[in-house]
Amino acid sequence: MEFFTLVACVAIAVYILKLSEERRRITLLGSHLGQYQIEKLMETLTDGYLRALGEKEPERREQVWNQLAGSELKLCEQFTLFAAGFSKVDEVEARTSKLPITFPFATRLLPGLSFDMRKMLAVHAQGILRAAENSARRTPKDKAFTMSAELFLMQHSCHWFCKSKAVASARMLVRHKTSHEQLVASVSPETREAYLALV
Repeated sequence: MEFFTLVACVAIAVYILKLSEERRRITLLGSHLGQYQIEKLMETLTDGYLRALGEKEPERREQVWNQLAGSELKLCEQFTLFAAGFSKVDEVEARTSKLPITFPFATRLLPGLSFDMRKMLAVHAQGILRAAENSARRTPKDKAFTMSAELFLMQHSCHWFCKSKAVASARMLVRHKTSHEQLVASVSPETREAYLALV
């Protein structure tokens, strides 16, 4: 009986510490994200892409693509500033566990099984900018597909930082009907290479 009581106490303590660590990470990321309109711009773009793809008239479709260019530029500027601001966070605070599920102090106990979120956000900033500049000369449809993948993979990384890889992947499946593997396969080759080198 004493053994089960001890196990229950340990489990409760671990759960409380895990929640506390998640809250701290959410607050840290939120304090930086809150200065920008990144989420709103993401929503504008993803909705706009769907609207453009749904337009039957080529002229009207072109009009929507052109309108979205301003939002893409603004998002690039804001995300670059956000990543630059987050780069000043202490490395210990920016470490993110590579394990599928999190447990308290995982990044401190197993630093080799973690990545630096500051570097990850820099990878995403470059990927989003590359997609917007479209130096690969993708068609508007392919550009929208790549940009959406870059944005969703960035969103996955933010959820991963705050919670865990498993939670981030589950959220992507629920919200966007897309697996983590599909996102990684859909971003630009440069983003994919830099991303995989980190994780």
